[in-house]
Amino acid sequence: QVQLVESGGNLVQPGGSLRLSCAASEIIFRIYTMGWYRQAPSGKQRELVATISGGGNSNYADSVKGRFTISRDNTKNTVYLQMNNLKPEDTAVYYCRADVGGRVAYWGQGTQVTVSS
Repeated sequence: QVQLVESGGNLVQPGGSLRLSCAASEIIFRIYTMGWYRQAPSGKQRELVATISGGGNSNYADSVKGRFTISRDNTKNTVYLQMNNLKPEDTAVYYCRADVGGRVAYWGQGTQVTVSS
C-alpha cells in the first residue's frame, strides 16, 4: 500500500527555520512530481507551496519564494522542504502530494507547522 509520511513539523519562533520531510513507499518515486501544499486554520483552502519534478525542476508560490527550498532524493524516496525566515502566516498543516501523468495520485496525512512567539 502506497504511503506518504510527512515529518518535521513543529512550533518555531518567527524568523526561525524548519525542514519537512516526506518519505514515499511502494512507488517508483522518480517518475512522480512531488509537491508540498498547506492548509491554514480558519477554513482556508489548501494551497500550493512548492513542487519538484522527477528531474528536479521546481516551482514555488510567490509567498514563499526566496525563503523555502524544495528538494528530493530519489535514492531515498524522499522529498524535503527547507523553510527559512518563517512568518506567522506560514502557520498551517503541510501536506505532501505525489502526482503522475498530470493527475493527483497520493496525499500524505499532514504535519503541523506553527510559527509563533
